[in-house]
Amino acid sequence: MKRFYKDVAVIASDQGFAVQLDARPVRTPARALLALPTPALADAVAAEWRAQGESVDPATMPFTGLANAAIDHVVANHKSFAAGIARYGESDLLCYRAEAPQTLVQRQAAAWDPLLDWARARYDVAFVVTQGVLPVAQPAQTLTRLGAVVEAFDPFLLAGLSTLVNLSGSLICGLAIVDGGHDLDDIWQAAEIDEAWQVEQWGEDAQAAARNARRAADFAVAGAFCGMSRP
Repeated sequence: MKRFYKDVAVIASDQGFAVQLDARPVRTPARALLALPTPALADAVAAEWRAQGESVDPATMPFTGLANAAIDHVVANHKSFAAGIARYGESDLLCYRAEAPQTLVQRQAAAWDPLLDWARARYDVAFVVTQGVLPVAQPAQTLTRLGAVVEAFDPFLLAGLSTLVNLSGSLICGLAIVDGGHDLDDIWQAAEIDEAWQVEQWGEDAQAAARNARRAADFAVAGAFCGMSRP
């Protein structure tokens, strides 16, 4: 799409903070007002629109994309969207450990045990940790509690959390960022322990390296989006 505007501004509105293009409000694909919950997030979205060249490329506007998703998809489907995220707690990455080699077992324990300990203390829940890939059932009380935690988040936090959880394979990793203030880079490294181990053993081709770099970038954007969504 060819760029059709010159000026980009952020204004306060009844619904939050809106981005305007040549004094006209930006709207989502579903034609809702693109209103952001905080000035910081509105500024980030506005910066993406300012950075466009002769053409507008949505692929270079991840904050705008997540905001659109929050407004167009999460708002109308809050309960089911939250439930889909919370379902990752049934098979959380952090609960499935390697049986060998011992070096990998130790790395997983060093990175993952503190995150599970944090979640136990934060939410008063218990986890079943196993070795191997055969599924184990988590306590019903744990799943109910974590489901309630996720459902309580607003649509913008849910949109960002969804990306964090999908990319990491771990509800606890996502919650550690959104609800625990953990360092985003540390959480990403923890979630990628198995991948990093494989690279150490077998190397990494250019295509895999590019894919992993994109995933890391998307994770960072989602974490920043969640951080800026909070007042």
